[in-house]
Amino acid sequence: MHETKDDLVLNFELPGVREKEVSLSITGDLLTVRGERGLNRDLTDESHHHVERVHGKFERSVRLPVSVQAEKVKATYRDGVLEVKLPKVDEVKPREIKIDIV
Repeated sequence: MHETKDDLVLNFELPGVREKEVSLSITGDLLTVRGERGLNRDLTDESHHHVERVHGKFERSVRLPVSVQAEKVKATYRDGVLEVKLPKVDEVKPREIKIDIV
């Protein structure tokens, strides 16, 4: 996770996961990525001594350190990497208000 002037950017490495098997949600300050990595169908009839890539459902939640505009989140998925850009909420700037005394 890194932060730019305008955005919070998160990258999730999801090798072997198809884009349509990934979902994102934001609840409060929590971003959740859910998905499912299927078993390679070519390997189901073989015996394996060691498999490094797990298959099945997964879920990862990350607490966001700043407030974001959830309705403007953009996500791209390319080469097994999900990049999520979350625009930060504009800071509330103090302003001076003139008050007339009557």
